[in-house]
Amino acid sequence: MPRNPLASAFAKYVMEAKVTDAGLVTPSMRRIRLVTGAPIGFPYRAGQHIRVQINDPLSVRGVLRPADTLRTYTIWDFDRDARALELRAHLYGPPGDGDGIGLRWAREAAPGDAVTFWWPQGDFFVRDEAPFHLFAGDETASVAFGPMLRGLGPGAEVHGVLESESAEHDPPMQGPHELRRAHRRGAPAASSKTLLDAVAALDLPGNAGAAYLAGEARTCRLIRDHLVRERNWPRTSIKIKPFWAPGKRGLH
Repeated sequence: MPRNPLASAFAKYVMEAKVTDAGLVTPSMRRIRLVTGAPIGFPYRAGQHIRVQINDPLSVRGVLRPADTLRTYTIWDFDRDARALELRAHLYGPPGDGDGIGLRWAREAAPGDAVTFWWPQGDFFVRDEAPFHLFAGDETASVAFGPMLRGLGPGAEVHGVLESESAEHDPPMQGPHELRRAHRRGAPAASSKTLLDAVAALDLPGNAGAAYLAGEARTCRLIRDHLVRERNWPRTSIKIKPFWAPGKRGLH
């Protein structure tokens, strides 16, 4: 079959890998370890994501239905020497999402599977010069928060809240910094009052630091508005990463 003439233009952004390990982290989160066959020469910063190719975007199907080609997963762990990276994926989609291609891949990926992925993207990483750092998000945010917190080092001042459904679903967060845990216990995850109230209760320094808000889109906006209106933070000090939103596919 003739090679798609567009393929060479995109080849420098693409890598091939195999799944070498996969398993549950919590009842609602799965880890997927990828090992590449070639050295990893691309730049990476903690908090960035890759785009896993579920269907070929340069095929006829990909051109006609581009939304059914790539899905985004944040890198939990990156090991350049081992040519490896670990992804962590939430196993339940937003209401109305059904059983989308990204969820199916995350649930079914198994050792030996070949994977094509598009290299790290995104600007959701820490501001090194900030006087302190605030993290707030639901369990989906933990995949970005984990490597970002590990990268800060023990001397950084960190505040924040990580929300999940219950203690059983608390994602493990290794490293020198701990975030407070908040549990919904059946309350809505979208426009989460649980997370908003937990952030509002934090005893933060009087000046603005750097905030990283991730997870459900409307919850992130509610917390941003709280920081701006109630704590007088400038919007430029707040980064938002919407990992999911009710009824929307293809975010994370």
